[in-house]
Amino acid sequence: MDSSVLGQRDRLEGRYAVEVGFTDRGLDLGDAAPEAVREGGLAAVATVTGAAPRLMCQVHGRAVHEVRADEPGAPPEADGLVSRAPRVALLARAADCVPVLLADAETGWIGAAHAGRPGVALGVVPAVVAAMRAGGARALTAWVGPHVCGRCYEVPERMRAEVAEVVPETWSTTSWGTPALDLGAGVIAQLDAAGCAVRVVAGCTREDARWPSCRRDGAAATRFAGVVWRSS
Repeated sequence: MDSSVLGQRDRLEGRYAVEVGFTDRGLDLGDAAPEAVREGGLAAVATVTGAAPRLMCQVHGRAVHEVRADEPGAPPEADGLVSRAPRVALLARAADCVPVLLADAETGWIGAAHAGRPGVALGVVPAVVAAMRAGGARALTAWVGPHVCGRCYEVPERMRAEVAEVVPETWSTTSWGTPALDLGAGVIAQLDAAGCAVRVVAGCTREDARWPSCRRDGAAATRFAGVVWRSS
């Protein structure tokens, strides 16, 4: 496959060159996909990036795992990945949750986070930032990928109150006037508070058919991924 495997591409230049991109509905990288389909998608990502794709077993928590070169074994149970290893591509998969990619082009650190409703409330994105900075990263740039918007993510009133008590910026109302959460706004507020430069990849997964969406497609929803890797 060619470079169209990854759209919404961006590049960060420094001592190292870091690239990011997002797959779409053309690849199903979800755990529920047939193994041959998922492995074919990962092979396509590897061909485009020239790096080994690393997944995580996403559990809606805040655990962060550091990926090392030639690391064996199954994907770790985590919602955050960080690495300074060469030829590694970190993936955060989503289908309404917020995929967040991070990089410091001067030190070579990269990171990825899967920020769903529980993860935003638990602070998985700040946890990834903290892990990268503990390793020596300083000037971090973050990409906030496509996700369900605050006008579409309807939740019960009590749930909105519980999450907004921890992350006030998530408080929202649907376009039809019911309680909602804006997870993207919450993630951006957390990144701003952590001193990260933020780049937003626009798009509501529920409204835009290019992206998988659990809210729109239900159990049939596939998974796309945000991908970050060092190209030098």
